[in-house]
Amino acid sequence: MPLSPDEVELFERARARLEAIAYRLLGSASDAEDAVQDTFLRWQAADRQRVETPEAWLTKALTNVCLNQLTSARARRETYVGTWLPEPVLAGDRMLGPLDTAEQRDSVSMAVLTLLERLSAKERVAYVLREAFGYAHTEIADILGVSESNCQQIYRRARQHVAGDRARAQVDGATARRIVEEFLAAAANGETQRLVTLLTDDATSIGDGGGKIPARTTPVVGGLAVARFLRGLFAPSDAKRDIVGGSPALYAEVVNGAPALVVVLDEQVVGVMSLKVTSDGVAALHIQVNPDKLVRATRHWSTSAHGEPLLRVW
Repeated sequence: MPLSPDEVELFERARARLEAIAYRLLGSASDAEDAVQDTFLRWQAADRQRVETPEAWLTKALTNVCLNQLTSARARRETYVGTWLPEPVLAGDRMLGPLDTAEQRDSVSMAVLTLLERLSAKERVAYVLREAFGYAHTEIADILGVSESNCQQIYRRARQHVAGDRARAQVDGATARRIVEEFLAAAANGETQRLVTLLTDDATSIGDGGGKIPARTTPVVGGLAVARFLRGLFAPSDAKRDIVGGSPALYAEVVNGAPALVVVLDEQVVGVMSLKVTSDGVAALHIQVNPDKLVRATRHWSTSAHGEPLLRVW
């Protein structure tokens, strides 16, 4: 039976929430878009006269799509070139969903999205629906097809895996710019010791080029090692200009709720360096340069306002 205008409108009202759930579950904006589209097709094919609560039906249908995608994604990532990192999403993008509470902001941070990769598919669902969207255990249990007590156990295991690695501070645009400016100034000027003071002793840097752009295939670990890596990364060279096709501009932005450097060339986002900031300093850098994972960021960048670049490099 074709969808009525009201049924189409109902789905479109739910689209932003469904995208936000799917992004947290999959760590990929493009995969989240595909999952929501698949859910729309299921909604179109469903016997909608028998659906008592459309929001719950759509959430369950989307979750089932994502569970299938997570299974296939794990197989794909076994052959992924280098380190797999989540796809960055710029501030203002509706795919980030609600960011009103610390739990909601944590659930979309690059650090937590990376940690969620270690969870089982059901643990990831339980964590995301409970932490970011406030679903009751009874609702999550119904979605997962398990008992409520089992659901609570799944959620507790997931939360234990993620606990202790969350940066609770909310970062606004002005704070992000100040943090990034100070960090960039030290890196661009080759001030290794200054960088060491800004980094935690156990800081890490992880890059994702997807085999398409050169990136370290193993993490850099330790404040001094990361500082030296950054000094080399920001040093000008013809080789770096050749890789990106010119001299990009660096902007201070908020990405996944955290301070970040966004690298832009000819209105195209060619890199995102997200900073995990703690009370002790910058604890982690997540560097995304895989062009496949910067498509949505570029699309959002081209339609949003942004200030002057902090610096042009190389």
